[in-house]
Amino acid sequence: SVGLIDETEPLFAEAARQMTVTGDWITPYFNGETRFDKPPLIYWLMAIAYQIIGVNPWAARLPSALAAIALTAAGFYLLYRFSGGNVRKQPWANGLVAVIGSGAIALNIQTIVWARSGVSDMLLSACMGIALFSFFAGYVQPPQSEQQRLGYLGFYVFSALAVLTKGPVGLVIPGSIVVAFLAYVGQLAVIRQEMRPLWGSVIFAAMILPWYMLVTLVNGRAFIDNFFGYHNVERFTSVVNNHSAPWYFYFLVVVVGFIPWSVYLPMAIAHTQFWRRRYWQGQPRQTHLGLFAMTWFLVIFSFFTIAITKLPSYTLPLLPAASVLVALLWQQQNVRPERSPGMMVSHGANLLFLGILAWAVFNSGQWLGDDPVMPELPRLVQEAQILIMGGMVWSLGAIATAILIAIRRTRWIWASNLIAFVTFFLLTVIPALPLMDSQRQLPLRQIASEIVETADPSAEIIMVGFKKPTLVFYTQRSVTYIYGVDEAIAHLRNQGTLRNVEAKHPASSQDAFIVGTVTELATLSLPPQKYEVVTEMGVYQLLRLQLQKNR
Repeated sequence: SVGLIDETEPLFAEAARQMTVTGDWITPYFNGETRFDKPPLIYWLMAIAYQIIGVNPWAARLPSALAAIALTAAGFYLLYRFSGGNVRKQPWANGLVAVIGSGAIALNIQTIVWARSGVSDMLLSACMGIALFSFFAGYVQPPQSEQQRLGYLGFYVFSALAVLTKGPVGLVIPGSIVVAFLAYVGQLAVIRQEMRPLWGSVIFAAMILPWYMLVTLVNGRAFIDNFFGYHNVERFTSVVNNHSAPWYFYFLVVVVGFIPWSVYLPMAIAHTQFWRRRYWQGQPRQTHLGLFAMTWFLVIFSFFTIAITKLPSYTLPLLPAASVLVALLWQQQNVRPERSPGMMVSHGANLLFLGILAWAVFNSGQWLGDDPVMPELPRLVQEAQILIMGGMVWSLGAIATAILIAIRRTRWIWASNLIAFVTFFLLTVIPALPLMDSQRQLPLRQIASEIVETADPSAEIIMVGFKKPTLVFYTQRSVTYIYGVDEAIAHLRNQGTLRNVEAKHPASSQDAFIVGTVTELATLSLPPQKYEVVTEMGVYQLLRLQLQKNR
């Protein structure tokens, strides 16, 4: 329900809106320039949503939400149908593991964030995840059966959709996971025959080649260099957009982003006993789910750790695998509770982690005042008592976990974690979002509305300072973005001579409207008689200048 969030989300939302305006569904555009960051599937889905329910943030985020729902449902189905090979003679355990696994897929910080964002990350994760779930569903079926063919077909189809979502990585990663897994269990040659790769390649190519061929024919070398060169090769081999991080970056991302399940990941991976290769090669396929999930997790984690450009969202596609691993561990604990040193250390780490979360939330008010764009946020949060509520939730979760450990009912700790996370999200995160929006994004939307009402359609709109793409989406007009003050002054001089602002003079095409923070606009040192303050919202100002074109 909150507005689009700068800086990435409105880039996608506006590119999709442009498709509905221009009718060009081949080349994405933002602010009058081509946008080859991502292939078109996310734009197509957003544009379809716009045409059904209107141009708004809800429609822009709908594809991500539906993708997350589909991924969660696929995870539930896979675990319910095919996790029985790990625990025998306990049919009820399949339902429990499906609940835990799908709950972990849906209810973690990263999924919550990206499933509610109008960007391509959740769609990519869903396409990859469903492709890999489909592969395993086919892998465990009787050879050459209709069910097996449907499973492998799902792998080819959803891998193609992943390539239409984010490019070659949509095939490279699922393909690497499948090859690594099959090579480990000694099934590579056999499954290669079962999967009928030639038949699958035809389906795959039929889905992806039309757009890639058409966009190359229309844009030529510009598309190839920008999309394949910059956004794929360079992101892997060099730092792009200053997104660098140390080698251990993704260890921290997984620990924090997979709260509250991450503390059990080491034990869950160890539970697969992956080092017993000869043992696993002799086991039936139905028992391989944990090993497959571990391969999935490690391939993605290693791939993006090696990549030079690093972003938190890159680990999103490994979370379904992590969820399966944790769910299988808890399935084992509910059927045959294990009081091994490893599990006891994990329970202790879980309790400590919940205590740290409670302390961090209680004390996070002192860290909220660092953003100059949201100067009132600390006061609003304190008045709403959101942090107190959040700290109490995690404290109660820690107390419940301690009681379960004390009475030796540790097999139910997953439930206390799940309840604590859901409660924290409902009572703390959701109430905080409108407060953040009112400070960070609402002023820009109000200024955009003022521009639409005041400015002549052909008048130039200039934003000085940090680029805020929401201004393009909400004004539905082109915006000139100028980062530096000197560049802004030079641009205004090139546009024309500043005239004294005439009182109540109607806006014309010769006017320029400048948006920026009060501090940034003050550094322009414009004479007071040369501009008019149209409005001031939050930390932002909208100025109107009258220009006389130079001859």
